[in-house]
Amino acid sequence: MALKGDLKDFSTTQLLNLINLARKTGTLIIESSDADEEGNREELAQMAFREGKLIHASMVEEDGHLANILHKAGKLTEAQAKLISEKAASMGDKELGLLLINAGYVTRDDILQSVKQHTLDVVYNLLTWNEGHFRFEDGMMPPDDRITVPIDLENVILEGTRRLRELEQLQEELPNLDFALKFPDRPGTSLRDINLSVDEWRVVSFINPKNSIRQIAKANNMSEMEIRRIVYGLLQAGLVELVRPPSMVQPLNGRRGPERPKIKKTVVTRLIDRIRSL
Repeated sequence: MALKGDLKDFSTTQLLNLINLARKTGTLIIESSDADEEGNREELAQMAFREGKLIHASMVEEDGHLANILHKAGKLTEAQAKLISEKAASMGDKELGLLLINAGYVTRDDILQSVKQHTLDVVYNLLTWNEGHFRFEDGMMPPDDRITVPIDLENVILEGTRRLRELEQLQEELPNLDFALKFPDRPGTSLRDINLSVDEWRVVSFINPKNSIRQIAKANNMSEMEIRRIVYGLLQAGLVELVRPPSMVQPLNGRRGPERPKIKKTVVTRLIDRIRSL
């Protein structure tokens, strides 16, 4: 069965459904072209399947080295991941994984769970692509040195659909990622006593009126959904405020620039109550 076409006619979710029903073995290659402030950017992704189960996924332009996957999962520190990546640049994932297990850095379970989550993160990101071309290569498998984890596509499709609905809601609440963030101008505000996740701390470390939300996401290798979820949570808690970055200057022709995202009155009320309680 020849499977190729345009994402405008056949969504990624529909493709996964078809691959699942047909119990296909091979690799789905998707190429998307997005325009940004620097010009055109092409993205290439691959999803591999064995008898209808997802076993591997990757973004070609991203560093999918096992050390970086383990770092993102919180299993290795940044320094450890950097050192391992440099020392084992030519080493395959399976060989490196065995080495890390024997050295006591991680367990077999750590590796499998981290690779599985990385695979799912890539696929959930691909579900948001609306433009691009795809083709399915029958029988094409990842290199032998890659670690693969079989995942039922039914669960992927159900969770992906839920995430798409959540993303639509977050886009309504936080439509413009070109705004920046800053900490509230009030004394006594401290994050030290607040329980933030690792990803939330990574975002907080980049908060500066000169850094747009989009730039923070790129620096932390986060999808739009991930950065929107974290920023919206920080906004609701009153820990950050939206600001217009210096790069967003008013146009000379007098037309209005992008509008500041609106925050619901209930959120404003909570922020006021929080300030009064300080």
